[in-house]
Amino acid sequence: MKQRIIFTVIMSFFLSSLMTLWVTYLNLGNTPHFINMWGHAFIMAWPAAGVISFFTSPLAQRITMNILK
Repeated sequence: MKQRIIFTVIMSFFLSSLMTLWVTYLNLGNTPHFINMWGHAFIMAWPAAGVISFFTSPLAQRITMNILK
């Protein structure tokens, strides 16, 4: 369980930071407020990504194992 929680925190951090960075850039471009807007989007997305990752990762692992059989 400890490994699953640590993995979820790290993976959700990477995914939410990169996805919010990309989507914020697509929506705003390189504006003076880009970093502030991206930071706000990241702060809002990371907790959601963590919860979603925690609860859906077992399903994703089962689907992966079924595909690889």
